Amino acid sequence: MNEAAARASDEPVLVRPSRESDVEAMLAIYRHHVRNGVPRDEGTGAPEPDDLRERRKNLKQTRLPHLVATWRGEVVGYAYAVLFRKRPAYRYTAKHSIYVHHAHLGRGVGRLLLQELIDACAAAGFRQMIGYIDADNAPSLALHGRFGFARAGLLSGVAYRHGRWSDTVMVQRSLGAGTTTPPPVTAPGR
Repeated sequence: MNEAAARASDEPVLVRPSRESDVEAMLAIYRHHVRNGVPRDEGTGAPEPDDLRERRKNLKQTRLPHLVATWRGEVVGYAYAVLFRKRPAYRYTAKHSIYVHHAHLGRGVGRLLLQELIDACAAAGFRQMIGYIDADNAPSLALHGRFGFARAGLLSGVAYRHGRWSDTVMVQRSLGAGTTTPPPVTAPGR
């Protein structure tokens, strides 16, 4: 490897809030996962640009994180958290999703995004974080385990894609004080 190539591979992956200009890159990452991977909850169709723009706008209004990871100025992954459920009783629990560009798997992009999501949700006052992971996605399950997520359940045969039934693993981890103390008077992310 020449010196310039070595320096380029040493460039850090940076995580920042997503921008409107990131939408097409995020959609390209998601579309690849729809065609070739194991998308979680949106079936076989990818969201349209306006859907993603609306999601970003809604999350910005609730102060929930919507992040991108960049390497050498290119978006190589994205992640976001949403309310686990809309009912008031669930307002202290966030559900998250992470997508990494297929050419950057195994480079620590998911690790950086997950750490930022955890930190942002904890800072916003959330007490629990939930994720749904395809049971065949061993790297994601291992990553979440390293970050203290425990398997909270198995949803058998809940998705049919790519010609077969797929199981989904629900993972969960406490944030901040978790369930050791009552929540504050005001809801997080508001």
